Amino acid sequence: MKLTDPAVKNAAPKEKQYTLYDSEGLFLLVMPNGSKLWRWKYRVGGVERRTSLGVYPKVSLRAARLERDRLQAELKRGVDPAIEKQALKAVERATGETFQLIAEEWHTKFRHTWTDNTALTIISRLQKDIFPYIGSRPIREITPPELLAVIRRIESRGAVETARRDLQKCGEIFRYALATGRAERDVAADLRGAIAPPKKRHFASIHEPKEIGELLRAIESYQGSPVTRCALKLAPLTFVRPGELRHAEWTELDLETGEWRIPGARMKMKEKHIVPLSRQALEVLHELQPLTGGGRYVFPGARSADRPMSENAVLAALRRMGYEKGEMTGHGFRSMASTILHEQGWPSDVVERQLAHGDRNKVRASYNFAQHLPERRRMMQAWADYLDSLHETHQGQSS
Repeated sequence: MKLTDPAVKNAAPKEKQYTLYDSEGLFLLVMPNGSKLWRWKYRVGGVERRTSLGVYPKVSLRAARLERDRLQAELKRGVDPAIEKQALKAVERATGETFQLIAEEWHTKFRHTWTDNTALTIISRLQKDIFPYIGSRPIREITPPELLAVIRRIESRGAVETARRDLQKCGEIFRYALATGRAERDVAADLRGAIAPPKKRHFASIHEPKEIGELLRAIESYQGSPVTRCALKLAPLTFVRPGELRHAEWTELDLETGEWRIPGARMKMKEKHIVPLSRQALEVLHELQPLTGGGRYVFPGARSADRPMSENAVLAALRRMGYEKGEMTGHGFRSMASTILHEQGWPSDVVERQLAHGDRNKVRASYNFAQHLPERRRMMQAWADYLDSLHETHQGQSS
């Protein structure tokens, strides 16, 4: 019995995929995830072959039958539909007009604008979440609903922020294709507002003076790796981002002048950044120098000195000291410093500059890496002295 439109529309997914047959080799494959795929089976030289005719409802029952009839006519003329499709795909790939090839070209062209970690994250997300679904599609044929279905897959697993960022990157790829004459518009722009905004994330942190003192004493008595202990000690004294801390290199440090100059390539805002080193920070570095000073990284990995410390090392150490996920994180040292320094009355421009939140004006930003430096030096030393006072003040009460 031939299929009907209601039968196709109402075909519900089951635990395993199943098939609904129409006629003359046309059938509908119903997948466990609800997808409905048109297929046509035929024979060439006595050998059964199959080819895809599209996805329902984008391709209706009537359209699938018309395509089957066209391919049957082609088959009678000696044209194998499977070989024809392979040839078309080869042409598309040769002209570089599939989404994946254009995305890879875009990634190669712009990767110098990102840190290595960011570049790797971008291509990894594309390979995992985007390419399997629309990577082989000609970019000019991709529709907004088709892209939205891909983004919804990411959103449905609870990764709302990842879905938002992947949609943003897809938009950049479409605009690149548009600029290079291989797409007619940015279909991602039609999806603005289609993804719910993520809940604002606040990194867990400690702000009460007594609790900060307890944390500092816990760090001082940490029984794990001495390299990790030094990282824990330096984190509140410099309040850089965790990735900037663990990738620190000895060549960036001037222990004579008391400066750590982080190159722009490793900064989130792509601007070089100066961290004035307090007397206490220099003491930590002098303690660490005999252990790791002969290598590249200030905080090398436990398994290889050629790689930086694991991104989970500081977080794992905090957990080992008894600080749960909702209490403190490696990023929380930044929140701690920001909150208290503002409360202490330090000028916001000085605090924000030291946090490397940057200046969004690209022209000004290129000259501002040393902005407020004298006052930042005074602030960083005063901050280190304040931490020392917290370390000592409640020590008797907690023992």
